[in-house]
Amino acid sequence: MSEETYDQEYRPAAHPFAPCPTFMGIFAMMSASYRRLLSVALRSLTLGCKFVLVFFLARLLNPEDLGLYGLMVVTVSYALYVLGFDFYTYTTRELLKYDRSRWGEFLKSQVALTAVLYALAMPGLSILFYQDLLPWALLSWFFALLVLEHLNQELSRLLVAVSEQLTVSVMLFVRSGAWAILVTALMYYDEDYRTLPVVLGAWLIGGGVAMVIALHKLSRLNIGGWRADVDWRWIATGLKVAVPLVIATLALRGISTVDRYWFEHTAGLRYLGAYVLFGGLSAALISFLDAGVFSFIYPNLIKLHHEKKVNEFNDELKKLMIHTVFVSLAFSIIAFLAIDPMLEWLGKDVYIQQRDLFPWILAGTVLSGLSMIPHYGLYAKGIDAPIIKSHLVGFVVFCGSAWILVDQLGALGIPVAVCVAQMMILCWKTLSFVLQHNMLSSRIY
Repeated sequence: MSEETYDQEYRPAAHPFAPCPTFMGIFAMMSASYRRLLSVALRSLTLGCKFVLVFFLARLLNPEDLGLYGLMVVTVSYALYVLGFDFYTYTTRELLKYDRSRWGEFLKSQVALTAVLYALAMPGLSILFYQDLLPWALLSWFFALLVLEHLNQELSRLLVAVSEQLTVSVMLFVRSGAWAILVTALMYYDEDYRTLPVVLGAWLIGGGVAMVIALHKLSRLNIGGWRADVDWRWIATGLKVAVPLVIATLALRGISTVDRYWFEHTAGLRYLGAYVLFGGLSAALISFLDAGVFSFIYPNLIKLHHEKKVNEFNDELKKLMIHTVFVSLAFSIIAFLAIDPMLEWLGKDVYIQQRDLFPWILAGTVLSGLSMIPHYGLYAKGIDAPIIKSHLVGFVVFCGSAWILVDQLGALGIPVAVCVAQMMILCWKTLSFVLQHNMLSSRIY
C-alpha cells in the first residue's frame, strides 16, 4: 500500500465532536516523511534498549542466569526458522500479485503448513530438555515465548507486505525494546526482581502487547478469501523455493547457536555468562550495520542490477563497502576503549577473568559484517547458490575447527573457530561475487 493510500484509508475524519484519536490514529495523521522518521527512530531506540538490557543483566543477574538467558534467546531465535521455514519469502511475493479479497486463500494455506511444522517441530524441540541442554524449569517459558515470537514475526512480515512499516517498528519496539528498559529499571531499584523468570515474564508481556497491536491493524485490512480450500500443491511449490534458503540460514545461524551450547559444555554455565555478555555487546555492530547501512543501500543494488547499470551498481557496492568498513572500524575502536571500564563498573571477577574472549568474539562479528558486502552483491544479482554453499560449508568448518581447537585452547577455541568459519564464508562469497560479477559485466558489454 502506498503512503498516499494509507492516508486516504486510515486518516480519521475531521469532526468537532470526534473522540481523542488512538495511538494508531495519531500515526495515521502523520505525513509520510514523519512516519518514516519515526520508524527509523523507533528501530534505533530498540537497538539501544537491547544493548542496555544485556549490559545491565550482567550487573544485576548472576552469571549463571545471564548464561541461561543467552541460551534462551539464541534457541528461540533459531527455532523460529524451523517453525516458519522462511515460507514468507514465497507467500509475500504471491500476495502482492493479487487483490486483498484473495489473500485469505494463500494465508490459510500458510497457516496449514505452519500447523504441520508445529506438529513436527515441537516434539523435536523437547529434546533440548530431555538432554538437559536447557533446564526443565524453563520448559513453559521456552514454548510460550517461541510461539509468541513466531506469531509476531509472521504478523510483522504480513504488515510489511502492506507497507505498514511504522506499525512494524512499533511492534518491534514493544516486543524487543520497551519491556527491556522497564524490567531493567524494575530490577535496578528492587533486588527482589533480579531473577531470570522476571526477565522472561517481561519478554512475554512485551510480545503479547505487540501481537495485540498487529491484530488490531490487520483487522482493518479487509482481507478476504478465507473460505477457499487449503492448496497443498501451492504449498509444495513454495517449499521448493523456501527450503534451500532456510537450510542456508539454519547453517549460518547454527554457528551462533551451537557455539553457546558448546562453550557451556566446555567451560560451564557460569563462564557462559561472560560469553553471552561479550556476544551481546559485539552483536550491536550487526544491528547498527543493518539499520544504518544495509537497509538503505541493498534495495538500490537490486534496482541498478535489473536496470543493467553496471557502473552505478559498482559505485553503490563501493559505497556499501566503505560504509561497512568504516562503521566496523569505528565500532571496534570504541569497543576496545570502553570494554575495560565497563567490566570494572560491572564489578564481577568472572567477566574480567574472561576478558580474552572479547577480541575473538568481536573479530568474528566484524568478519560476519564484512561478509555481507559480497553477500548483498550476490543477492542483488539473484545468485543464491554461492550464499547457500558458503553457509553450509561454514557450519561444517566451524564444527571441525572447534573440535580441534578446544583440545588446544580450551573454551577459547570456540570463538576462534567462529572466526575461522566467518573468514571462510567471507572469502567464499567474495571470490564468488568477483567471478560472477566479471562474467555478467562482460556479457553486458
